[in-house]
Parts: sequence; structure tokens; C-alpha cells
Amino acid sequence: MPRIPSPAIAAVGLVGGYAVARWTKKRPLGGVVLAAAGGVAAKEWQQVGGVKASVGLTAAYVAAFAGSHPLAKKIGAWPAVFSVAGAMAAASWAVTRGND
Repeated sequence: MPRIPSPAIAAVGLVGGYAVARWTKKRPLGGVVLAAAGGVAAKEWQQVGGVKASVGLTAAYVAAFAGSHPLAKKIGAWPAVFSVAGAMAAASWAVTRGND
């Protein structure tokens, strides 16, 4: 079975988590999606880049989620989510160099 690249997993986790929370009106359910994708991405980051890469990118993933909230107040919710998802995908790709 082909592996899904970790930059895509991270971006989909951020966008999907927000979408689920917004459309179901159940924030914890969005958190489950966010956490599940983050866990899968962290596993991929560790396999490809090692423990340091995984820890650093996981911290960036959490920071992207947290940073989307104040950013949303300035540019809107969806633009903020897409911005942090894109930044997270780029960071993931830069660290793993697309090796996954």
C-alpha cells in the first residue's frame, strides 16, 4: 500500500480538523481528527527524519493549530487554516525533503 506523504497528512489534519469541528459544531470531534492526523504524521516524520525531526515538526504542528486562532481574527477562519496548513506542509517537506 503506498504511503501518504507526511506534508499532506499534516495539511489535511489541520484543514480536516477545522472542517469537522465547524460542520458538526462539535469541537472535540475536530480535535480527534487533528490529533489522529498529527499522530500519523509524527510517526512518518520519525521514520523519515528521526526523533528530532518528529519532535520539532510535532511542535510546529501544535503551534500551527494554536497560531491559526489569532490569525483567523485578522484574515478570517478559512484563510487562516489554509495558511497554517500550507506552512506546515512546507515545513514538513523541508525537513523530510519529500523522502516519505
